[in-house]
Parts: sequence; C-alpha cells; structure tokens
Amino acid sequence: MSDLIDSPNEGENAPEFSVSEISGALKRTIEGAFGRVRVRGEVGRVMLARSGHLYFDVKDDRSVLAAVSWKGQVSRLSIMPEEGMEVIVTGKLTTFGSQSKYQINVDDVAVAGEGALMAMLEKRKKQLAAEGLFAPERKKSLPYLPDVIGVVTSPSGAVIRDILHRLRERFPRKVLIWPVAVQGEQCAPQVAAAIEGFNRLTPGGALPRPDLIIVARGGGSIEDLWGFNEEIVARAAAASEIPLISAVGHETDTTLIDFVSDRRAPTPTAAAEIAVPVRLELLGWTEEQGGRLKRALSDGVSTRTQRLKDLSRALPSVDALLQTPRQRLDRSGENLPRALRDGVQRRRVILTEHAGSLRASTLRGMIEGKRQALGRRTDRLSPVTISREVVRKREKIQDLARRMREAQLRRVGMLGDRLNGLERMRETLGYHATLERGYAVVRGDGALVTDKKAAKKAREIEIEFADGKVTLGGKSSPKKPAKPPEQGSLF
Repeated sequence: MSDLIDSPNEGENAPEFSVSEISGALKRTIEGAFGRVRVRGEVGRVMLARSGHLYFDVKDDRSVLAAVSWKGQVSRLSIMPEEGMEVIVTGKLTTFGSQSKYQINVDDVAVAGEGALMAMLEKRKKQLAAEGLFAPERKKSLPYLPDVIGVVTSPSGAVIRDILHRLRERFPRKVLIWPVAVQGEQCAPQVAAAIEGFNRLTPGGALPRPDLIIVARGGGSIEDLWGFNEEIVARAAAASEIPLISAVGHETDTTLIDFVSDRRAPTPTAAAEIAVPVRLELLGWTEEQGGRLKRALSDGVSTRTQRLKDLSRALPSVDALLQTPRQRLDRSGENLPRALRDGVQRRRVILTEHAGSLRASTLRGMIEGKRQALGRRTDRLSPVTISREVVRKREKIQDLARRMREAQLRRVGMLGDRLNGLERMRETLGYHATLERGYAVVRGDGALVTDKKAAKKAREIEIEFADGKVTLGGKSSPKKPAKPPEQGSLF
C-alpha cells in the first residue's frame, strides 16, 4: 500500500485516500495473500439467481463466508450445495467493493467425508419416498422376452462386455448402447438424458424403441457411484415408461436409482440374466410340452376306442334283431292264400245278395224315386239360389284359404324350429365338432382306418380335417426298373 501513500497536507498527520483506492488496495492485498484456497464448513443460505449465478454461505460456529459460483462454473460443479451440507469448497478469495465485503469465488464443491454424503443421501431418500417414487405398486413388470434391450453404460468398460457375453449365452437379443460417463460431474445429466432419450424413441421406427432398459456400472467407492444418487437420475428412472433394471455397483452397493427402478440386479451380469430366459431351457420345456400333448392325444384316442368296443359288445346281434320280423313274415306268408280265398267268397255272397234285390219293380221304384229327387234338386237350381250359394261358397273358400295359409305358416315355422334343433343336435353328436378341436378322421381305400396295420395296407390314405380333406399315397407298389437308353448309331 506504500504506492498509495501521499505526503500529508500541511497541518495534517494522516494521508488521504479515495474509496476506490482503498477498495482496490484491499482487493490486491487479499488476493495476493491468499490466492486459491480450500475452505471447510457447513452450507447456509443457498440462492440460484435468474442469471444462473449461485450464491451461498459457508459457515462454522463463529463465522460466515460468502461464496459465489458464476453461471459457467455452476454447470461444472460435481456437487450442488444444499443447506445443512458439510462441504469443502475450493476457489479464490476476492472482494466485492460495491458492498464492502469479501467472498470466495467457488469452482469446486466436495462433500466433507462419507458421513456427510450418507446424511445427504438419506435426506434425498426420505424426500423421494414421501413422493411415492419407491412404492411397489408403481413398479412395472419386466417383459418375458424383450426384442430390443437398451443399455446405459460406458462403452469402453468391462460392464458392457459382460452384459453382451451373458446375453449371447442365454438368449441373443438386439442391444442398443447409449454411451454415458459413469462417474464424475457429467455422469448424472448424461444418464438422465439417456433414459429420457430411450423413452422418446418411436416404437417401430428406424431406430427401434427398447422393450427394456438396463442402467449398469461396475463397483466403486461411494464418491464414484454418487452420480447415480443424484435426484435428476432418480426422477428420470421413475418417469421411464419402459421397464428399467438398475445394475450399479456390486451386490453390497446401494444407490437411489435402485429404489426407483422396476428391478434391481446385484451385478451387471445378473441384470442380463434377469432380462432374458435361457434359450435351451425354453426349447426343452417346449419339447416336453409337445411330448405331453402327443401322449394326451394318444391316450384319448385309445380310451375312446376301448369305449366304442365296449358299447359295440352291449348291442344285440343282427340275427337277434331280425328273428321276430322273420317269424311275422313267415306267418303272414302262410295266411295269405287262405285270406285271399275267404275274401273272394265273402264278396261273392255280397254280390249274390245285391243281385237278388235288383228286380224290375224294384228298379222302377228306384228310378222313380231318383227322378223325383232330381226334380226337387232342379227346382233348387234357380239363378238366384245358385248366385247366393256361389257367394256363400266363395266366402267359405276364402275363409278356408286364409286359415290354410295361417296353418301352413305355423306348420312351416314349427318344422323350421324342429329342423334347427335337429341340426344343432346333429352337430353336437356328429364327429365334425370333434374335428374342430384338432382331431382328424383317417380313411384308407374308402374305409375307416383305426390302427397302424390297416394304414400300412391301404393304397391311398385320406385324412379329413375340420377345414377339408387331404389325400396321401399309401402302400406303394414295387416299381419296374427303368429301361436302359438305347445305343445310338454312330453313322
């Protein structure tokens, strides 16, 4: 400060300075004496200005130090200071002459010790749990066999190689890798952006949208894994519409993304095992189910065959059914000549009786009676009488026609209902309904085939399914040897 000291005026002992001179001298003194320093303390008031600058206080039990991080520095901070957090800030001491205060310009913030980190983690965990982000009912079920799997991890680490190797061993699937930083200040924003980016992909688009997301990282210290404890990552995982598996660290490591994810895997390799089943196990299960189905079909056919045989034994023989009708036919054949003779004799007697009553007087009386009856009927056949009778008969005929139509319609409706009922009964009792359930009828040379021996003997096999018939060649006849080609002439 000696360069600022002027000789005092006459009669005065102290030199005179301007306000700016004093402020500049103090600024140079503080910045020159301290330079870049690291300060440990508890974060007090925190304020993020509209301009993007961050203002906060670092304090202990006796003093308070004002701190500021400019907009460009805020985006590079690995830890955002929160009130009550114990931190170590690194920066340059400087002064702010407009308010006669000194402050530290902070370009790095670190949590002071693992205990403080755990306390901050516990505080965030309680806040997110209170919002319901850890609730079991909001977790989505994982797809059994996803077509496309999105992996959020570092492309150069061993984690992605382990995941790809495990997927190839179990069930190869398409994998989309979104490269991110898995530690440091860029970890949290890049992981959150990757989760949101996968969710913004259009299903069925040029770049397919994943059916499952795996967020993976190898083991490390709590500081190395801290990016996955950031609130931005936890909220991005909770908002994901695609089911998400977290595989961060080893089995003993726990981060916030593990609580909000739909499934937590102890290791990245275990995440690949959770994501897809074992292909060989699926093939074995499918073959086992196919064998069970074949056995069930075979047992069903055998049971029905035996039941049909049992029913056929209970039916009476053809001879027993025809025995009584044959006896009636024989008896009728024996009685027929006698019945013919009796009938002729009876009609001869009746004819003789009528012939005796047909004498001349009797015939004349009958003719006279018929003539009188004809006269009476002629009198009744006058035009007026006939007209009235015709009208009456016409009305009667019309009434009969109407009643006949109504009766015919009722009869047709009744017969139609009965026919529909019989058709439904036919479909129920017929074998075509059985064909709809996957069975088939096998015929060989036009006859029903019920065993393998008959099928081998048939020249032509016809299989009837529910939707049609298929004809196959049966027992093949020996082929004649082909005739060798004739030797051509050389001339």
